[in-house]
Amino acid sequence: MDSIDKLLAEIQAEYKGEKPQPQQPQKPTVTTAKTFITSASGSDGLIDHLLADVKADFAEQDAAEELRKKQELEQEKIRQAQLKTQQIENLQKQAQAWLSKLDPFSSEGLWFERFAQAYPSKLDAAIEYLQNN
Repeated sequence: MDSIDKLLAEIQAEYKGEKPQPQQPQKPTVTTAKTFITSASGSDGLIDHLLADVKADFAEQDAAEELRKKQELEQEKIRQAQLKTQQIENLQKQAQAWLSKLDPFSSEGLWFERFAQAYPSKLDAAIEYLQNN
């Protein structure tokens, strides 16, 4: 038990910035234990504060990562919408070119006239026809 008291005294002295003084063997006292507990409680508060800081840093990093992912997803949605718009424009051009070459009195032209009746415009019908063929 004496060796524990000596170690506690050395730790307390180091904590207070003092040089440890050789002690005479004595019985452990409650005040020594209370001082050590108080010192430990003070360092616990410091540790708790450091842990809270680390936790806040991780939360901030997680939030930043979440924001970055959300922005990337929005960018991808915009890119997909632009790609779809471009594909539709290309199909419209192809359909317009196909319609201008179509002979309305040919067998394909006559078939297409009946096919196009189910669509709001001949262009829409031609787009559908070209997409499927």
